[in-house]
Amino acid sequence: MNKQSNLLPLLCLVALISTGAAVAAEAPEPYPLDYWALRAVINNAQVSPDGKYLGLMKIPSKTANPIIEVYETANLDKKPFRIGADKMEVTNFGWVSDKDIVFTLRQKVRDKIEGFNRGVYENRIAVADVEKKKMRSFDEQGPSIVSLLPGKPDKIIISFFEGGDDGPGSKLSEAFRPRAYWEFDLNRGTKKLLIRGKISLGNIDFDAEGNPWLARGFDLADGEFIWYWRKPGGSGWAEIKRMSEESFDTFSVEEIDETKPDHLLVRANNGHDKIGLWSFDVSTQKFDELIYRRDDVDVTGLRYHSNRWAHPDKVTGVAYFKDKYHFEYFDEVEGATYRQLEDVIPNAYYLRINSRSREGNTMTIVNSGPRDPGTYYLFKDGRVQSVGSRQPLIESENLADVEYISYDARDGKPIPGFLTVPQGEPPFPLIVLPHGGPFVQETVLYDEWSQMLANNGYMVLQPQYRGSRGYGKKFYLDAFMQGGQGGYEMQDDKDDGAEYLVRRGLVDPERMAMFGWSYGGYAALIASAREKQIYQCVIAGAAVSDNLMQVNYYRFQLRGRGREEQLRFWDDSISPLDEVEKVNVPMLLIHGSVDQRVPPDHAKKYRKLLDKYNKDYEYLELDGADHFSNTLFYRHQIALYETMIGYLKNDCGPGGL
Repeated sequence: MNKQSNLLPLLCLVALISTGAAVAAEAPEPYPLDYWALRAVINNAQVSPDGKYLGLMKIPSKTANPIIEVYETANLDKKPFRIGADKMEVTNFGWVSDKDIVFTLRQKVRDKIEGFNRGVYENRIAVADVEKKKMRSFDEQGPSIVSLLPGKPDKIIISFFEGGDDGPGSKLSEAFRPRAYWEFDLNRGTKKLLIRGKISLGNIDFDAEGNPWLARGFDLADGEFIWYWRKPGGSGWAEIKRMSEESFDTFSVEEIDETKPDHLLVRANNGHDKIGLWSFDVSTQKFDELIYRRDDVDVTGLRYHSNRWAHPDKVTGVAYFKDKYHFEYFDEVEGATYRQLEDVIPNAYYLRINSRSREGNTMTIVNSGPRDPGTYYLFKDGRVQSVGSRQPLIESENLADVEYISYDARDGKPIPGFLTVPQGEPPFPLIVLPHGGPFVQETVLYDEWSQMLANNGYMVLQPQYRGSRGYGKKFYLDAFMQGGQGGYEMQDDKDDGAEYLVRRGLVDPERMAMFGWSYGGYAALIASAREKQIYQCVIAGAAVSDNLMQVNYYRFQLRGRGREEQLRFWDDSISPLDEVEKVNVPMLLIHGSVDQRVPPDHAKKYRKLLDKYNKDYEYLELDGADHFSNTLFYRHQIALYETMIGYLKNDCGPGGL
């Protein structure tokens, strides 16, 4: 397909989409909290390979489970074909042929967790023929879909962890845990074993045709991670890289380098502080060429061709995240296509062509950002029309802008942060909202918690404290190897951000609080007991309170990337249980009753000590909620938001916040 056939149909978009509403000059009246509590009303809209159909996930009412609706793209007003499951919840879907959709479902199968990372849900897969309007489910328990195999419309690749929950392989981190891989026939419901992994060669990637090409493993004797590569058309594995488990360098194979034989595209430090994208020669086992690296932030990944049917696995650009996502394109047509779309989609921020027909002229586009909770569009016959929003009750003009800032911590280290600025005039009350992890890269696009708080008049600071990924190796290591552990310099980073905003005149120093989830909840517990207290209250969700108990979940695992950092971090950080007697502000504790990542015993032990020392606190337990946001249903969200906002207004320090 030439450049003109890709670009010309897009030129008429300007006349077809409005530019969005003007920003309100004054603070809007806060939305009812049940607006925010709704789960995504529309999600994952995709066109079929022939462009004839549009499938999307939809939640038809606030307490309902998701269903899949399938429309004819030529007439979206025509009644759709609906796919649902009585006792199971649809969690995702994808097209595997012009008429077949494969989708995943989950069901709650037990009332209590069975230990760390062993939750209450089990998964299934099913397939639906949208022309015959028939659905078929399968009895496979707990499968993961590895590939939808664009070249094989009636087959997919699925995988399973094998050997039970007590074998040695089960205690590796997931990236290195051995799996068995099967080709699953969607017509017959049968599967054929492709390859069975083992600890030394266990986690395998496949190309679009179903050929294995990359594997990861762990050498138990030497304590080394191993990467393997299989030459296209070959049958044996070649070891290409070993790395000690004591190393904190990044080496992540992303894709085959199509420009050079026997080369791979790898994200790696390769002796540098910032992660770059390299071409790696598998024959010499050496880095051959630096493709892209920055001095300020890490390379976060790749952008693939928007047409996975015509160009599966084709890399078109490289991505990095700073104030927002940025892309450097290798493919001029793809870059130009995205630029034209960004010019006409309202509130364009993070825009993605998430599906495209085989011939390229029909596609779905999704945009999200501070003033867009997530909107899906259909492009067909040179026209764009809105399919719907994830949160249709939330209007862009009533949302808040997000600013990327940098401030100096008390030791002089620059700390990045994201500032959600409510409409109105400063100084504002402030919520410091540290991310979980803690060793993750937070990418603030549309953040429901911060937008909900801003809509209620609170400025929100999301500090990227030391230990956050994306800002280089040293910034990451400072959290657990340079004296910056939890409760010390990492905690200072959060407080220093709040005080920076006070100095700028943006925040009222007598109206500040901290709210966090997971590690962020741990940080809120630590904040409640600091001697120099700057907060009026804290809200701690799914918080780690017992460092020893949490670290033992990792200590008794064998090995795997991420284990070593967690061991060092929790071993050397302040434990909230040891600080309860020092708590000097009121707090709200929140915990899911089936949290598998931070089990409810954390909240139980902490509350027992709060009672012992007669501390001022409230407790909300979310019945049936796990640790993760995709287990928070409407009933959980409305309880969470009503309790939080009521607590902040009425019980957060003298007179409330």
